[in-house]
Amino acid sequence: MERETHIIDLTNKILGRIAVDIAKLLRGKHKPDFSRHEDKGDFVVVKNLDKIKVTGKKFKDKKYYHYSGYMGGLKEEPFYKVFEKDPVRILRAAVFGMMPKNKLSKKQIKRLKVER
Repeated sequence: MERETHIIDLTNKILGRIAVDIAKLLRGKHKPDFSRHEDKGDFVVVKNLDKIKVTGKKFKDKKYYHYSGYMGGLKEEPFYKVFEKDPVRILRAAVFGMMPKNKLSKKQIKRLKVER
């Protein structure tokens, strides 16, 4: 099986809509011989991540959470702080949310590469 490389320019693209397309390419749903239990997805290279858009008031209102496992260990960060610190985290979280919740998706998300 040959894996193709898809290059996607994110200039003025909406985060959620492009995350759906990236997840389809990573899983291989665009191929005629797609099956859920086989990993036939392609590589995806993303450019211009810093020029991506979000709709509504998500830029200031959306929050990302991390729980350490200890009492009082819930951390929250707003979207704009995460975006300026590490925009790759935002894209990976969006794409990973569009993937099925299984062991195969953890392998497939590793084929997502970001060019700075």
